[in-house]
Amino acid sequence: MAFAVIAHYRCAPSDEATVRAALLAMREHTLAEQGNLGYEVHAEVDQPGAFVLYERYADRAGFDAHAGADYFDELIVRTVRPLLSERAVTFADVL
Repeated sequence: MAFAVIAHYRCAPSDEATVRAALLAMREHTLAEQGNLGYEVHAEVDQPGAFVLYERYADRAGFDAHAGADYFDELIVRTVRPLLSERAVTFADVL
């Protein structure tokens, strides 16, 4: 069964360019992963510094491999997360 991740991130407008660049770099890495089925990055309209990510993986193991990658640690854990003022993540099975 496919596995999805929906993430809502918010940062200060002054950090928006840094977060955007890291998310777009992350997208390039993620789309090359064997277990990835899609990785979309959205910037919320009229909400500076607000992003929505929609990710799909073949299964939970695909996501776990993604989260264990060195570039995940560099781009998400060490670059994006410290700049976030809000973070909400939903994990879901794709029906």
